[in-house]
Amino acid sequence: MTKHMMLKALSEFLAARGVETISLAEYKALGDKAPVKDFLLRRAFGTWVRVLSNMHKRFPVPAKPAPKAAPAPKPTPAPAPKAEAPKPAPKPAPKPPAAKE
Repeated sequence: MTKHMMLKALSEFLAARGVETISLAEYKALGDKAPVKDFLLRRAFGTWVRVLSNMHKRFPVPAKPAPKAAPAPKPTPAPAPKAEAPKPAPKPAPKPPAAKE
């Protein structure tokens, strides 16, 4: 199996699953469901990041359009802040007694 064939199989597999990328741990966990063994891909490309990078360059996985978000509900007006009771005016500090000479 050539590099080109391996990447094409991987790209089609990810497109069928509806994802653009997959981690190495997740791919290994698939076991026999994966189209190409992970060690063959890593042997051909060196690292998993290079595998994914080459796959995206040669066979881009078509991204699904994002689902349309429901219109946001209108925000309810915030309740008016309650008026606080006025604070009493500060009392003047008492004057110290006059010192005698």
